[in-house]
Amino acid sequence: MGNFLSNLNMSTVGDVLISIIPALFCIIIHELSHGYVAYRLGDNTAKDMGRLTLNPIKHLDVFGLLSMMFIGIGWAKPVPIDPRNFKNPKRGMAISSLAGPVSNLLLACVALFIYGVLLIPLTGGVVGDVILRMVQRLAIFSIMLGIFNLLPIPPMDGSKVFFAIASDELYFKLMRYERYGFIIILILVFSGRLWGPLGTAINFVYSQLSVFAQAGYDLVGLIT
Repeated sequence: MGNFLSNLNMSTVGDVLISIIPALFCIIIHELSHGYVAYRLGDNTAKDMGRLTLNPIKHLDVFGLLSMMFIGIGWAKPVPIDPRNFKNPKRGMAISSLAGPVSNLLLACVALFIYGVLLIPLTGGVVGDVILRMVQRLAIFSIMLGIFNLLPIPPMDGSKVFFAIASDELYFKLMRYERYGFIIILILVFSGRLWGPLGTAINFVYSQLSVFAQAGYDLVGLIT
């Protein structure tokens, strides 16, 4: 899986506990972004159901959170979106779906920058080490979740973006088979066949976004 997995050692209870908040936060931001963008495009479904919130209880799927913590692939309770409320259903669905992965990548940029800023002042202390590891894992989990959801396989967000260019008849036919796509993805994940190309993509994005950590580190250097 490349360099980023060297920072995801789950060998102790402490490592697992350190991963809970970062995993939960990046999943919540992902789902909240779906609902907020859908709301801005005219669909009030998520808002009316109280899903436009950072309250983790509203979004939590325990199995999805555990999966995110241990293998980097997870999910929350999907935010409900009704494409019939969009002026252009396919376009609105595509934009709302894309909002999740984009929000994760933006969150990763912010987390890496904060990591760079905190690296010097927090290195060497027990509490500081815990904070640094949590911030770093927030960045890593966010990248993994964002890239994974860009897969053009239902029900991943990438499939809804890809399906937006399909004919209306094909689009709604493909949407009916979303549930079976998730089974296919689980088989690919646990068979290990997905990790090769997916790991390469995640590793590439992680290395590219590391410039934000360097920017934060350099900023502290200039100030001090």
